[in-house]
Amino acid sequence: MAPGGSTYKEALETNSKGFDYEVKMAKTEANNNKPAKATSASFGKYAIHNSNGVYELLECLVCTNLMYPPIHQCPNGHTLCSSCKQKVQNTCPTCRYELGNIRCLALEKVAESLEVSCQNLGCHDIFPYYSKLKHEQHCRFRSYNCPYAGAECSVTGDIPTLVDHLKDDHKVDMHSGCTFNHRYVKSNPQDVENATWMLTVFNCFGRQFCLHFEAFQLGTAPVYMAFLRFMGDENEAKKFSYSLEVGAHGRKLTWQGIPRSIRDGHRKVRDSQDGLIIPRNMALYFSGSDKEELKLRVTGRIWREE
Repeated sequence: MAPGGSTYKEALETNSKGFDYEVKMAKTEANNNKPAKATSASFGKYAIHNSNGVYELLECLVCTNLMYPPIHQCPNGHTLCSSCKQKVQNTCPTCRYELGNIRCLALEKVAESLEVSCQNLGCHDIFPYYSKLKHEQHCRFRSYNCPYAGAECSVTGDIPTLVDHLKDDHKVDMHSGCTFNHRYVKSNPQDVENATWMLTVFNCFGRQFCLHFEAFQLGTAPVYMAFLRFMGDENEAKKFSYSLEVGAHGRKLTWQGIPRSIRDGHRKVRDSQDGLIIPRNMALYFSGSDKEELKLRVTGRIWREE
């Protein structure tokens, strides 16, 4: 959410055909708990766990993260990573001796001979030690950031974990179905501020999709925008398409596209204008030019590409 914006949670009412939502806003807060990550490694053909001495040698004594060259040591042999060396003001945090610029070349050589497994749950690939970090940054099994768009949230996890988190902690509404009929109501539409709402999460074709609605300034023009994000990787998202439509009085705006992966933050999707954009004057026209209250009905559907 942009600085100065507002965070809202909608109360949605559903009818028997599709989904017909009446939106009312109330303030909410995000949960910032972050689940821990498990790590493992393998030496040759054998797994090395955190209790193994060789693996522990490669853990920085300060931050406990795995060390990569240059690995530094003090005259007494206490090692630490290059990032922590800059933070301890050239003093060994273990024995308080001056660090100097001693490289632990032996430990760097040991690391070069190791093969380690990816830490991401579900990935069973094994890599040379120095290739592990690069792989994990792009691994398709790496954790996802919480896709909640109403506030900054530091929670990460796999998709089932995030679905439960959205439902339990952010109180996001969950619905099953591939079509929706959403009515958005906002008082005082002339006062468009930077605000974002996650309306609901749809379970469709056994996958989850996040429907977003935002109000923001596009240049100097106030606009509203609706778009869909897919809870999964980009390659999976490309297997689906969706459409959105808004209109009244014989006029309508339509949008058709591919849902963006939640790997892309909602701000990135918004700034790329990859969704249904409704200028405020057009929104007021669809609403019956009522300047006191904005009423928009956004309909849509999701389908699988063959």
